[in-house]
Amino acid sequence: MTIRKKLLLFIPLLVVFANIIAYFVFQSGKVVQQSYDEMLGRILLIEQTSESAESNLKLLYAYLLNPRNDKAVQGPTERQLMQLKGRIQEVSDSAAPSFAEEDYVNLLATFLEQKQSAVLDANAQDPQSAFEHYIEAEKTVSYIHEEGQRLIDAELAYYRPIIENIRNKNERMNGLGVALFGMNALMGVLLAIWVSRSITGPVGRLVALAKQIATGDLNIEPQLRRDDELGVLSDAISQMSADLSILIEKDKQSLEMRRLVKELELLALQNQMNPHFLFNTLNVLSKLAILEGAEKTSDLIVSLSNLLRYSLQKLDKPVTLQEELDHIREYVTIQQARFRDRIRFDLHFDASVLQQQIPALTIQPFIENAFLHGVADMETGAIIALTLSRANEDVQIEISDNGKGMAEETRLSVLRLEGGAESGSSTGLGMQNVFKRLQLFYGKEGMVEISSNTGQGTAITIRIPVKKESERTDVSVVDRG
Repeated sequence: MTIRKKLLLFIPLLVVFANIIAYFVFQSGKVVQQSYDEMLGRILLIEQTSESAESNLKLLYAYLLNPRNDKAVQGPTERQLMQLKGRIQEVSDSAAPSFAEEDYVNLLATFLEQKQSAVLDANAQDPQSAFEHYIEAEKTVSYIHEEGQRLIDAELAYYRPIIENIRNKNERMNGLGVALFGMNALMGVLLAIWVSRSITGPVGRLVALAKQIATGDLNIEPQLRRDDELGVLSDAISQMSADLSILIEKDKQSLEMRRLVKELELLALQNQMNPHFLFNTLNVLSKLAILEGAEKTSDLIVSLSNLLRYSLQKLDKPVTLQEELDHIREYVTIQQARFRDRIRFDLHFDASVLQQQIPALTIQPFIENAFLHGVADMETGAIIALTLSRANEDVQIEISDNGKGMAEETRLSVLRLEGGAESGSSTGLGMQNVFKRLQLFYGKEGMVEISSNTGQGTAITIRIPVKKESERTDVSVVDRG
């Protein structure tokens, strides 16, 4: 017999017995609950009515002291009392109404009439008559409390023999329930023993095999043959163990190679600085400088943080001239803190070209080169100028300085892209590297002109075509430095 048939035979029997017990317990509890609900419902209704009458009386008193707005005194609280009064009448109509219940309902109606009279007199500017009606309403509320308590006592006296009868029946039901529960427990124990021997025992052995495989021990002993689903599962585990042994043996060399590669990657990562840690550190230094009153130092730290963030995050995408210009301003701020009044930076631009896209870090290396190699040795009168303008269908970028200039041989060498990136460049992107990136970005050569003479300064002019939105704007990862 398969496990499925065994479970389908014995478990429904156990469920039937359990349902029989549950049915008797439910019926017993249902009778008791209905009686208690009926009794407590009437008692709670009387209690709520008394509390609502008291709340209405307090609102009436507050209104008579300050009769400005009658919406509060005739609002939700009064409607609640009227609803409770209606519910008491419904309960009285559904059963044989007693004199006490009718008297209680009449007291509620009298209180509502007295309250309405007091409100009308207050609105008619007759406070004396209004307070007389209030005194009568207050007496009526006390009568409501007294009559409500008498009704509650009467309810308890009426339901006392009914509850005693219910308790006796409940005891008999409980005795029968205990007998059924014992029978069900016995059936459950017998079923549990049978399940343990025929199902959980083999399952436990399979779990032990799985744990053995999980520890890496694949030497599994042959298992007893079974004709049910657990036998199929046991055979599958044995076959899986044999297959794992073969696969593990084949993958040992591959895993060793991967381990060596991971070690090399870890060493490489340990030698890199986390940019987020660097930015967070700079932000802490900036706030510390502000606390110490060094606002200029704080501004320089913020500029450095923005400079590094732009350099690390914008290389993979083209940027607008506006973004490049903002980056240059941060760089110039740092350099002017170093050179102070020795160097002046002039900026002129046509606002209509600021949305033109260019490769990131295109202009800044030229500005950096002008600072470091052009005017750094000048004591006074050094000028670096940046001009952005339109030239026919192109956008023209001109960077000039009045520094020491460069020899003709050097100028031609730079234009021919000979040699590597200039040393001393903090970004690692020299002028020659920028030339290559411009060629890759726009797909054309001859975009840069250099005019320079020794001792007379240098002027670099970049003419870039206005790129249309449909054209490619990705920057190649080649030669990014």
